[in-house]
Amino acid sequence: MILANIPSPPQGVWHVGPVPIRAYALCIMAGIVVAMWVGVRRYEARGGDPDTVWDAAIVAIPAGIVGGRLYHVITDHQKYFGEGKNPWQAFNISAGGLGIWGAVALGALAVWALMRYKGLPFAPLADALAPGVILAQGIGRLGNWFNQELYGAPTDVPWALDIYQRVDEAGRYAPLTGRSTGEIIASVHPTFLYELLWNVAVFALLIWADRRFRLGRGRVFWLYVAGYTFGRFFIELMRTDEATLILGLRVNTWVSAILFIVAAAMFARTRGPRETPQEVDPNGPLGAASAVER
Repeated sequence: MILANIPSPPQGVWHVGPVPIRAYALCIMAGIVVAMWVGVRRYEARGGDPDTVWDAAIVAIPAGIVGGRLYHVITDHQKYFGEGKNPWQAFNISAGGLGIWGAVALGALAVWALMRYKGLPFAPLADALAPGVILAQGIGRLGNWFNQELYGAPTDVPWALDIYQRVDEAGRYAPLTGRSTGEIIASVHPTFLYELLWNVAVFALLIWADRRFRLGRGRVFWLYVAGYTFGRFFIELMRTDEATLILGLRVNTWVSAILFIVAAAMFARTRGPRETPQEVDPNGPLGAASAVER
């Protein structure tokens, strides 16, 4: 049996009047909704107040967008600065370019500051949110499918991704905003799909490990970072899209390796049982009940 290649969507942007509806943005929004649903359930089960998760989202989402954009602009600065470049394009998020590393880092920092302000421990919330975050990242990768981006080298494997010629209404080449002509210009490794599947596998690992070993004290979060970066390291080696190189390797390859080592070390050195509901939130539903029982 001969399997057909995976087709790319004919377009990634639709217009409702003058308003562009971008599939990439819809995928990110869907990921956020799923992450919130998972996070609320898990944090509440640990003894936390579900409203704390919503408060965290209010600071994490804008901080994540800013952090993701900053990381992209810093690591791909040649696209925005220099002769013939327009620095103002660094602020044009609609043209694509969000780095997951910056998004998670600045988003986590914002949530850490919020929890400090509330007088609540950060680690239980990070552990509760981690599985939902990795699942959201997987859903977000579907946006790369619509954008025909982040793929690997040409291949003839049965699951190869067909990249179509896309043009705008004037017939000019427009890979992000145009519509497919039906002409296949390349068949490549769908590295976005590899990462999506890896993220789902890491999600399952986190849920299983957390239930099996009752992880706490930030260990679910560090396992998330280690699991994600381990897979991302090898996926980066497969990608062929333009990227900043350091000693012949993509910058994200180096970042993945460094973060994996840090996360693995932090996971190994973190000790102690999972936090009690009273430790998670003394005023939460389970924490207050524990205090009454005492």
